[in-house]
Amino acid sequence: MATRTAAHTPAHHIRLSEPRLWREQAWVAGKWIDSRDAIAVDDPATGVTIGHVPALGAKAIDSAIDAASVALPAWAALTPDLRAEHLLAWYEGMLRHREDLALIMTLEEGKPLHEARGEIDYAASFVRWFAEEGRRAYGETIPSHLPGRHLSTVRRPIGVTAAITPWNFPSAMVTRKAAAALAAGCPMIVRPASETPFSALALAWLAEQAGIPGSIFQVITGDGRTVGGALMDDVRIRALSFTGSTEVGKALIRQSADTVKRLTLELGGNAPFIVFDDADLDFAVEGALAAKFQTSGEDCLAANRILVQRPLYEAFLERFAARTAQLRVGHGLETGTEIGPLIDSRAVDKAAQHVEDAQRHGARVLTGGKKLGGNFYSPTVVADVTPEMALFREETFSPVAAVLPFDDEAEAIRLANDTEYGLVAYCYTENLGRATRLGEALDYGMVAINCAKLTGPPIPFGGVKQSGQGREGSRHGLDEYSELKYICLGLPD
Repeated sequence: MATRTAAHTPAHHIRLSEPRLWREQAWVAGKWIDSRDAIAVDDPATGVTIGHVPALGAKAIDSAIDAASVALPAWAALTPDLRAEHLLAWYEGMLRHREDLALIMTLEEGKPLHEARGEIDYAASFVRWFAEEGRRAYGETIPSHLPGRHLSTVRRPIGVTAAITPWNFPSAMVTRKAAAALAAGCPMIVRPASETPFSALALAWLAEQAGIPGSIFQVITGDGRTVGGALMDDVRIRALSFTGSTEVGKALIRQSADTVKRLTLELGGNAPFIVFDDADLDFAVEGALAAKFQTSGEDCLAANRILVQRPLYEAFLERFAARTAQLRVGHGLETGTEIGPLIDSRAVDKAAQHVEDAQRHGARVLTGGKKLGGNFYSPTVVADVTPEMALFREETFSPVAAVLPFDDEAEAIRLANDTEYGLVAYCYTENLGRATRLGEALDYGMVAINCAKLTGPPIPFGGVKQSGQGREGSRHGLDEYSELKYICLGLPD
């Protein structure tokens, strides 16, 4: 942790059309605040420090919770239409500044610029969705079992909420959580990942411009344990949403016990991608490329284990490896880049260790398998992976594709379900009956059949088993930030 001695000037290559989007202060209670201690943020492609953010302590976090608690009643009392107006203004601001937001994201996270643009569109779509969905937080009338009673339910805001967001989707994971909370009538305090805070801080500036009160949407930066511990210990935080590792998610569950918080958790994934021998080979190869190498493989939805039915196995390997070898690696701002850097050197080392472990146990590396210097790792295809290998058991989070054969449908299901995780599964087949059976048999919260892209605002995003609990997006996303209240009204004569 660095000590800030003077105001930091952004690196010379950060040239924004709207310079005010670049914030090196936290957004607390309607004020941009600093601290003596600062956290350096590096461009993962170059290792160059691009800026600093405050390392806030307990006092500042308490101030944020105080402000949100005071602001809660007025925000909850607004009509859904008025809350929607603020959210739609936020949405419009994101689209208006799309290029700047994408540039910020590429510089701090590393993903190719075209992917960053796509994430800004994706992030904005959640704001628009929940602006509209907040108008439809319906209750219900219950046929009464008691004479002279009128029974009904209403949805009420749960209270002050918080979110801890990951570095790999630094804008979309903020808006998917915050837009739902704000639409439900709740303030939200966001703690972004220290690797990628600038995207969240830019969103805070846009929220301010959209007229969202500074105590309703706040962004606090700092050490994860310090901020997370303060949020979890405070009884005024009634709900918390977290996207990250299963290990941290389990710790949050334990920490939530004393204050009985509602937790929405999107945790680790170990996605299978199943290709049956009746699938169109080229279609399946392109699907596997999209599912594996999106966000350079640093994606909880990334295909982690590619299972191919034996009659198609060698042909699939040949075409998949050839296409993988063509993927262009480079800085996210370079034209044509398809694979950017990994987030840090530890991620590179993990990818290398997984490949080396697979080779020691008899797997074949068909392409790649090399460190490329800095935080870059070559797009890699490893064949003949077995369940004993780390590549099969652990989430790789890198551009390393593990491929293994199977013989029949029953084996495919067994191998796919042989994991503690259950976020998403992919299946390619032209057999309608098989597709229907797989949709039911795969033990995952989401199943994509004959497609690699499946997410968006209307769908209930979430997993089963140790991949998390709760759902984000869709009409169910509002449920995470509201309480169901039952009202029994006596009707005397």
